[in-house]
Amino acid sequence: MSWWGKVLGGAFGFMLGGPLGALLGAVVGHNLDLGIARLPEGEVDEGEKERVQAAFFTATFSVMGHIAKADGRVSEDEIDMARAVMRQMELDDAMRRTAIDLFTQGKSAEFQLDAVLEQFRRECHRRRTLIRLFIEIQLQAAYADGRLDPVEDRLLRHICRKLHFPQSEYERLEEMIRAEIHQGGAGRATAREGPKLPDAYALLNVDPGASDQEVKRAYRRLLSQHHPDKLVAKGLPEEMMKVAAQKTHEIRQAYERIKKERGF
Repeated sequence: MSWWGKVLGGAFGFMLGGPLGALLGAVVGHNLDLGIARLPEGEVDEGEKERVQAAFFTATFSVMGHIAKADGRVSEDEIDMARAVMRQMELDDAMRRTAIDLFTQGKSAEFQLDAVLEQFRRECHRRRTLIRLFIEIQLQAAYADGRLDPVEDRLLRHICRKLHFPQSEYERLEEMIRAEIHQGGAGRATAREGPKLPDAYALLNVDPGASDQEVKRAYRRLLSQHHPDKLVAKGLPEEMMKVAAQKTHEIRQAYERIKKERGF
């Protein structure tokens, strides 16, 4: 049974508790606040993976709602971005309603951002690839209206600090997301011919003066970081595989554009 099936069925063997369990339980009508069983750092068995998946899903949409409200109002673009992520994940009706309710919970003045982030970091076992994708999704949502508001930027930097995610990596991600926005709108590289050359370098997070070997290393590193199967094995909800797959597609497009330009 999937993590979502267990949530609906009340079979909480993975025992998602704490503020994340309270959020998820509130929107599905169950009491998930059962305490938190722990494995040694870095170990993830099947039950633990289900709990990580539930935590990732819950944190993603609730924090997305909190960021959307950061500048004082939730724009239609931000709501559309949240819906776009849900469509990309091909959520069924029950999961989509849950995601929307979590987004709404995140907008509440009572939302406990720091407590949610602390538990999310623990549940992810500090796995950098999961946390990185989480930050990417939040950045894309913040850029839904085509710009990153200074208030949103400060909040995202605060989120990074709480997740122990380096500011330098956040800044590189922000450049990459900005390039995606410039290329395709709403964070997606949609042009048939692929990204423009400056955007391709930004998407791979390399300087135009980088050597061919540096470009290849950056490409391989990013593919590894966004490989859907690897991310799911570490606890990414299977419903989010398509989000990761889209990112690998954009990375390949960028690499092919640079490769064509350089002729290697």
